[in-house]
Amino acid sequence: MLLSRTTEYALQALIYLATQRPGEPVLSRDISDYLGVPAQYLAKILQDMAKRGVLDSFKGRGGGFVLRPGAEGMNILEIIEIVEGQRFGEGCVLGLKACADETACPVHKQWSPIKRQVMDLLAQQTIGSMAEAVRAGRYRIQVPGMEDFRLRPAAAKAITP
Repeated sequence: MLLSRTTEYALQALIYLATQRPGEPVLSRDISDYLGVPAQYLAKILQDMAKRGVLDSFKGRGGGFVLRPGAEGMNILEIIEIVEGQRFGEGCVLGLKACADETACPVHKQWSPIKRQVMDLLAQQTIGSMAEAVRAGRYRIQVPGMEDFRLRPAAAKAITP
């Protein structure tokens, strides 16, 4: 899609963490096992999210990652911009440096209103609302085929409706 793999993993991990009991750290390997994503790659993403103030990280026995208070209120667009390090949507859909009327590409006129709708949609969806959809069974962040995967104790603590 339009998001990098790093951003996709960050969003999935944050949504997963939002489904856990508040304040209980979860190991990055438990998250990666549940989501079916590379453990080392995800650990680096989570560490970066902790440095950027989205997560708290605890070392040692009983350690792991938890959402910082209020992080579930962050919208998807905010997370994308934190991970990507730039304003999402400023780039051209065809890869040109800027998406603007002054530097219009052949699809700019048609893409511009669609891009605005996408940006608005991403700004309306929060980590918390996505987590609620997961808990209610309306959305799945687990990799297809992983349903029978034996969850580690931390991963099995997901809050259910």
